[in-house]
This record gives sequence, C-alpha cells and structure tokens, in this order.
Amino acid sequence: MSYIDPKTVLSPRGSVGDVEVVFNTGPTANSWSIAKLTWEGEPAVGIRWNGDGEAERGVGSPQARGNPTWFIVPGELAECVLEQAETLAKQTNQNLEAAYREMAADDQRETEAQEWCEGLIANAPQER
Repeated sequence: MSYIDPKTVLSPRGSVGDVEVVFNTGPTANSWSIAKLTWEGEPAVGIRWNGDGEAERGVGSPQARGNPTWFIVPGELAECVLEQAETLAKQTNQNLEAAYREMAADDQRETEAQEWCEGLIANAPQER
C-alpha cells in the first residue's frame, strides 16, 4: 500500500482534529505512527499503519471507504502507548543526531560531498 503521511489523516472529518504526530517510522515497509489528536472533541491517542510505498495497494490501515483513518486507542491504554511513542521518538532523534555528528566528523566524506556539490554547478543550465 502507498505511504500516507499521518499528518494528513483527518478522516472522518467530523470526528478527527488537531493531529499531532508523536512518532512515525516514515515511508518504510510496514510504516506506522502514533498521534495525539482530538476524537469527537475529546483528547485521544490514535495509531495506524501508514503503508509501505507501493502505490497500487491502498491507503494504509485502518481506512473507511478508501480514506485513511486512525484507530483510537482505548482510554485505559492511551497513556502507556503515548509514553512509549515519546520514548521511541527521543531515541530516534538521539540516534539521528549522533549519526549526523559522526558524518560531520568524517573529513574525507565531507570533502567528497563538497566536490560532488561543486561538480553539480557545472551541470546547471546557464542563465539566458
């Protein structure tokens, strides 16, 4: 199924609002996300499968009449699910920051990237 950005999942319109994605695995195979949102005017936690990038296979799950929707986590589980999603988000951000620091510290890689970027300039169309 195609990847659906969870920020855009606002169906059913009369029930879902104020979607704040807390954790999203992104456009990967078996992509999923968790969000804080309002459901029929009340705070809630939603979860969904976002799809996997194969456009001909749908809009993720759950869905209603071909429109992507959220599964509303039962109130008894909402806090636990939200806490774990926030922990995953922090871990992911820390891992990403560490990877960026490692890449920036690699002088050879930075030099190669700079040369590659400068090489693109030669391929740019000239102004008329």
